[in-house]
Amino acid sequence: MPRKVVLLNVVGLTPELVAHAPRIAQLGTPRPLRSPLPAVTCTSQATLLTGLPPSEHGVVGNGWYFRDTGEIRFWQQSNALIQGETLYSAIAPAKTAKMFWWFNQGAPVQWSATPKPHYGSDGSKQFGILDQTDCRLVEQLGEFPFHAFWGPFAGLASSDWIARASAAVIRQQQPDLTLVYLPHLDYDYQRFPQRDPQRVAEVDRCAGEVIDAADAVGAKVVVVSEYGLVPVSRPVLINRLLRQQGWLSVRDGPFGEMLMPMDSQAFAVADHQLAHVYVRDPSLRAAVRRTLEAAEGIAAVVDPHDIGLGHARSGELIALADPEAWFAYYYWLDDARAPDFARCVDIHRKPGYDPCELFITSKLRAAARLAQKKLGMRYRMDVIPLDPSLVRGSHGLHPDPQSGPVIVGDDAPEDMQDVKSYVQGLMA
Repeated sequence: MPRKVVLLNVVGLTPELVAHAPRIAQLGTPRPLRSPLPAVTCTSQATLLTGLPPSEHGVVGNGWYFRDTGEIRFWQQSNALIQGETLYSAIAPAKTAKMFWWFNQGAPVQWSATPKPHYGSDGSKQFGILDQTDCRLVEQLGEFPFHAFWGPFAGLASSDWIARASAAVIRQQQPDLTLVYLPHLDYDYQRFPQRDPQRVAEVDRCAGEVIDAADAVGAKVVVVSEYGLVPVSRPVLINRLLRQQGWLSVRDGPFGEMLMPMDSQAFAVADHQLAHVYVRDPSLRAAVRRTLEAAEGIAAVVDPHDIGLGHARSGELIALADPEAWFAYYYWLDDARAPDFARCVDIHRKPGYDPCELFITSKLRAAARLAQKKLGMRYRMDVIPLDPSLVRGSHGLHPDPQSGPVIVGDDAPEDMQDVKSYVQGLMA
């Protein structure tokens, strides 16, 4: 009979941090795991699932510019965005449970759970998850703590809920393969410069819930991470540089300035420490490159083919930040003209990743906005600061191996592209 495997993704865990995670450390010797560029959630997960580089699986970041629709879109959940055979397709008819991993919607798995709010026609939103586990998770565990999954109040409660939900699915459904995502280290390690080992101990306890369930059904647990977070002190406002050169276009209006990608000669999709730079006119490419190479905080501007990102979705150029820097998406020159969504947690409308969503301008203001919501009034949860200097941790490049992603498992591989075949071998 094939062996059951749990692939436990502990976001932000590194070889040096495993020393503070005794349950995880018991699984084997931690080894550095080489990630693709960018070392970000969606790209790393696509590589783990396919064994392919981004140039082949096409997930070139957490978001990118869709040239056919003229939209910048982040955090898309469609499994169809992955180009290449996924692990759960390769092991069929073996059964998979996919718990909060990305690219969940439309994935050919037997059981899954993923965040999925409800959106009303009046613009209102109600939090919820898409539970396709046949385990009635909300009835068992209570409502998923969406406020703790992302935003100013993100913290342990979400990873604890996911761990308990995953344990329930493992025990009740006994999948052949279970994919579990625990994001806890992603929050404070971006908020603060110190890497508090207490956060590792907390996520280790969550991992213990999953490990105990795996032991109960005879499943082997392998722990991986997508990246390691490194201290940063300098935001690079790359789109403002491009706008000041006259290459980036905006439309001003009642809700602030909106980026106009199809009208821009050059703009950047900022994603942590890497940015895709889209240059419409090939004759401008050299000038754009020179401008960015001269900017403080940018270590290099390269051709995407040179770093494994040679795909149609990539920008014409790739900007790489200095080790202590990261790219902020801001394109407006005056905060008074910032788009209304800039001060909100709005991961799908922002044309770039925004870690400032982990901070809050005023808890009192947030409470007032919640009161408006409960009264059925129109409201905007505009409590996010426009201050990228607050961010103290980032990722996306290849740091020192002890500070990068990790794998914990017997005879584990050293490259993320080999994890798919490694797991298949364990299940054989």
